[in-house]
Amino acid sequence: MNIVGDSEHFKQPFDHDDDYVSRADIKREIAVYQELGKQLVALSKSQLKKLELDELLHDNILKAKTIRINSEAHRRQLHYVGKLMRNVDIEEVQAKLKNVLNQNRNESSKLNVAEKHKDQLLSGGDDAIQALLEQYPNLERQKLRQLVRQANKELSKQPEQASKSATELVKYLRAETAE
Repeated sequence: MNIVGDSEHFKQPFDHDDDYVSRADIKREIAVYQELGKQLVALSKSQLKKLELDELLHDNILKAKTIRINSEAHRRQLHYVGKLMRNVDIEEVQAKLKNVLNQNRNESSKLNVAEKHKDQLLSGGDDAIQALLEQYPNLERQKLRQLVRQANKELSKQPEQASKSATELVKYLRAETAE
């Protein structure tokens, strides 16, 4: 008499195969590739250039950017980008992506520091210039004074508008204090 549930009846060919990968595992892996593809599509063109992806993948990511977002064509293009991602070393791309995103955060933090210095210079006058020169000796005192004087003059005439000299001052501070 055979018992229902006998282990002999329920053996599968993959039970003792170490190389077997289930369909669910494959789908999870594909989802990771597609999610990374979505992140790449969300990047700007300059950020994509920094990643140095292969040409086919790069072109298809740019093509996905041109397609209307909530359309079926965009979804298909994202799936295709995910499929192309399978041929790329995913750890390498993730590391490059992390570096690019951190670099952008660093750029914005440098801009914030330059903005703070600008505000201090505009409100502090010569004392603030002297303090900044002690902190960054490579700055030019004459250029700083000139930019601060022009920015204060422009802001006194039109306080509601952005000052061209203040913007120039931020650019100068950002470039010279970038070390």
